[in-house]
Amino acid sequence: MITEIGKTLVAIGAGILLLGGLLWLSGGTFRHFPIGRLPGDLLIQKEHFTFYFPLATSILLSIGLSLLLWIWQSFLR
Repeated sequence: MITEIGKTLVAIGAGILLLGGLLWLSGGTFRHFPIGRLPGDLLIQKEHFTFYFPLATSILLSIGLSLLLWIWQSFLR
């Protein structure tokens, strides 16, 4: 069981490393991608106060990660 956890952590780490490398090598191509400023994100600005809650971004990332993990799990079976 502990070896399975180790393999999973190594796979997650390799995936994060790969994603980070792709973003780094993209050279700012994704700079104009509107993630983090979607229409459902809450932004309240007052004179000396700013509150930002990325609600739509969080939901979109949650759906995307759930789909990715579901696909990954179906391949492991």
